Amino acid sequence: MLKSMTAFGRCRQTVAGKDITAEIKSVNNRYFDCNVKISRTYSFLEERIKARLQEKGISRGKIDVYVGIDVLEQEGVSISLDPAYTEAYIRVLRELRDNYSLTDDISVMSVAANRDVFVFTKPEDDLEGDWADVCTVLDGAIDAFIAGREREGANIESDLCQKVENIRAMAEEVAKLSAEDLEKYPSKLETRIKQFLSDQSITIDEQRILTEVAIFADRVAIDEELVRLSSHFDAFYTIIGAGEPAGRKLDFLLQEMNRETNTIGSKANNTKIAHTVVNIKTELEKIREQIQNIE
Repeated sequence: MLKSMTAFGRCRQTVAGKDITAEIKSVNNRYFDCNVKISRTYSFLEERIKARLQEKGISRGKIDVYVGIDVLEQEGVSISLDPAYTEAYIRVLRELRDNYSLTDDISVMSVAANRDVFVFTKPEDDLEGDWADVCTVLDGAIDAFIAGREREGANIESDLCQKVENIRAMAEEVAKLSAEDLEKYPSKLETRIKQFLSDQSITIDEQRILTEVAIFADRVAIDEELVRLSSHFDAFYTIIGAGEPAGRKLDFLLQEMNRETNTIGSKANNTKIAHTVVNIKTELEKIREQIQNIE
C-alpha cells in the first residue's frame, strides 16, 4: 500500500503524573527531515523521538513533532527550612530595621519571599522512565499519523492505477494503429519511390527499392518500445504491492515510461498515433505530480 507524505496525528494522555501531548504533522520532502519541539527540561529526548519515527517506518517527509509535558504530580519532592541561613537572614533584617529606624514589617511572607531560606529535595532524574512515559503517548500519535498517511495513500494509489490503465489502453490503441501502418506503409512508400524515379527518368532498381523500404519500415517500427512500456506497467504494480516506500522507485519508473513514449512519438508517422502520444504524456505528467506526495 502506498503512503502519502502529508498527514497529521495527535495523542494526549496522563502518564505517571504527567499530562503529555504529542502532535505530528508532515509535508512533502525528498528526504527525512524531522524537527522536534519539546521543553528544554526534556530536550535530551529529541534524538530518541526522531529515531522512534524512523523505527516505525517513516522514511520521507518534512516532519514537525511537538511534545508538551505538564507535571501534575511529583513524587518524592520535599521542602524544608535551612535553619542556619534563615536565622542569619532574620538577624540581618532586624539589624537593618534597628540601625536605620525602619518600619518593622518582618513577617512570614516577607521572609518567605527569599527562596534561599528553603531547601528543595527531589529524587534523581529517571531518564529512562521519562522516555517510557513520553514514548507511550508518542506511539499513539505516530499510529494516528501513519493511519492518516495510509488513508491518503490509498486515495492516491487508486488514482494512479486508473491513470496507468488509461495509458495501457492508449498504448494498445497505438499498437493497433502501428500494425495497420506497417501493413500498408511499405507498399505506399514503394509506389512513391517508383513514381519519383520515373518522373526523374532514373532507372528503377527493384531490389534496392525493396531493401530501402524494408530498412525504413524497421526504423519506424515501435514494437520494442511498446513491449518495454508494457513491462513498465507490470513493474508499477509490483512496486506498489511491495509494501515498501515507493515514491523514488515510481519516480525512476516514470522517467522510463516517458523515454519510451517520446521514442514512440518520434518514430510514428501517423497523426492518430501522434495525438495519442500527446494524451499519454499528459497522463504521465499527472502521475508525476501525484507521486511527489508518496513516501
